Amino acid sequence: MLNRLRDWLCPDLGIDLGTVNTLITLRGQGVVLNEPTIVARSKETRQILGRGAAIGKLAKQMVGRTPGSIEAVRPIKHGVITDFHLCEQMLNYFIRKAAPPKGGLRPRVVIAVPSEISPVEKRAVFNSAERAGAGRIYLIEEAKAASIGAGLPISEPLANMICDIGGGTTETAILSLGEIVASQSTRVAGDEMNEAIRDYIRQRYSLRIGIGTAEQIKIEIGSAAPLASELNTEVRGLDGISGIPRKATITSEEIREALVECLWKIVGSIKLTIEGCDPELIGDLADTGLVLTGGGALLRNAGQFFQEHLGIPVRVDDEPLTTVARGTAICLEHLHYWRKKFQTEGAGF
Repeated sequence: MLNRLRDWLCPDLGIDLGTVNTLITLRGQGVVLNEPTIVARSKETRQILGRGAAIGKLAKQMVGRTPGSIEAVRPIKHGVITDFHLCEQMLNYFIRKAAPPKGGLRPRVVIAVPSEISPVEKRAVFNSAERAGAGRIYLIEEAKAASIGAGLPISEPLANMICDIGGGTTETAILSLGEIVASQSTRVAGDEMNEAIRDYIRQRYSLRIGIGTAEQIKIEIGSAAPLASELNTEVRGLDGISGIPRKATITSEEIREALVECLWKIVGSIKLTIEGCDPELIGDLADTGLVLTGGGALLRNAGQFFQEHLGIPVRVDDEPLTTVARGTAICLEHLHYWRKKFQTEGAGF
């Protein structure tokens, strides 16, 4: 009865605080908010436009289209808060949108963070969340949250490996008996793939395009391994020589060439994770394999690419964009168990 009253007055929240997107879950309801992690503000006053309205989806629409007096800013880079004030305001807006407060109570919050952030960076997450309106705050490693969200049997004495390819970081971990036994975090992820596509098109075609266009190309025709039927798309940009707008037709083979270095770096990070694991657990991976999550897992034939170069079974989670968020939701359902394993701070209830 008490839990039902609390859920109505101030529901517990799970937050996947990503570099590109922020997702919020409510206990018993799943994902209720999925917004870009971006804020539009005035360059002169450094205040968010429209009293907080230019946050998330609306702010993303402004990227690359703002006048000189306005800038669209990401308060998080590579999974780390870089602008505390903006992050606090953004979180406050998202929390209020996901679960409008009732009765003056502060929600308990589970936040997924990169596994290798420093104590100072963790403190920044605590402070920003508390000032945004959170009460008791629990931190969980993204890789562990992804493993839980993917339904891996991490509580068993068996190696389970996860690779979460996000926007700013790629988190790889091997878990056994509910804990991470080996992990790697690399800043090669979706953002670097977009930059690689942008740079490739500039060098190959002397065509300047924005990061948003590069991301759209990746979504439309990007792949990690050869396709049964290769794709192509028309790209519009600014000619680097003549300085006038121009079009070019780009193929999926070219985009694969642009992405190969990023993919090899991720393979290297996965191999380092395996090397840091006990031999007994490594043997399990021949059967349990690797699960891919995060937006990068949506790249065509990503599972095939990693399976070919790692020599173990690889599968992509059914809904890789929400795996981490679903993991935080499961933790909320069983908070009495998981909270003993979290780093925690803030006021309780």
